Amino acid sequence: MTKELLWQQVVAVKERSPLVHSITNYVVMNFNANALLAAGASPIMAHAAEEMDDMVNISGALVVNIGTLDSNWVNSMKIAIKAAEAKNKPWVLDPVGAGATAYRNQVIAELLAIHRPAVIRGNASEILAVANAENKTRGVDSTHSSNDAIEAAKQLSNQLKCVVCISGETDYITSNDMVTGLKNGHALMTRITGMGCTASALTGAFCAVQADAHLATCAAMAMMGVAGEVAVKKAGGPATLQTAFLDALYTMDVTTFMETVHIV
Repeated sequence: MTKELLWQQVVAVKERSPLVHSITNYVVMNFNANALLAAGASPIMAHAAEEMDDMVNISGALVVNIGTLDSNWVNSMKIAIKAAEAKNKPWVLDPVGAGATAYRNQVIAELLAIHRPAVIRGNASEILAVANAENKTRGVDSTHSSNDAIEAAKQLSNQLKCVVCISGETDYITSNDMVTGLKNGHALMTRITGMGCTASALTGAFCAVQADAHLATCAAMAMMGVAGEVAVKKAGGPATLQTAFLDALYTMDVTTFMETVHIV
């Protein structure tokens, strides 16, 4: 994995402007849509079961985020995943709050049983919970470091034959026992709700232009982390960080990316 290869994926997203269909939560819809636009992609935030098949058909990738669960939305998620399988479109699962409730765990199991995702992206506690159902999380907050979940991520990746991404101080992306680490971003990013959800949305955009889901996920997390580091330098706190982050995604250039991204 090289910086040059990661940058090529950033350019591909900006040049090809993939359409990303996100079935996501109420909290992050606006921010995720704006982040996708700033990165060069195009967002669709659709949830009606009646149009799932058509939306997946015109999209480059599907992102399913279970943050604010609702039985009607779960039905739409299932229809969309079936459509993604039928149309050979990659889909990304963000298992928000995995392990917090029995219903949440049940939904995750049902979604994964339909068709394997290209990528599962979550914080360490969420990945541990998906890999080990009896592990308990504290809502959407991680009570573990990303290092704690590496072995569980490997196990989950091998079991489901998909990429598993652990977000944290260091992001770890694993598939086929290969692990890539990226150490970018800033702690202030954790003071903005939905930053992890944004990482999943961006992962969908990169999967839409790059068939190698491991490479696509690494590039998405690299862009996310670099934008966060750039934004923090201009932000006075969480509110201004949101604006600066979107600007950093939009204005990202090869020099800034190459000088900032840190592969470990």
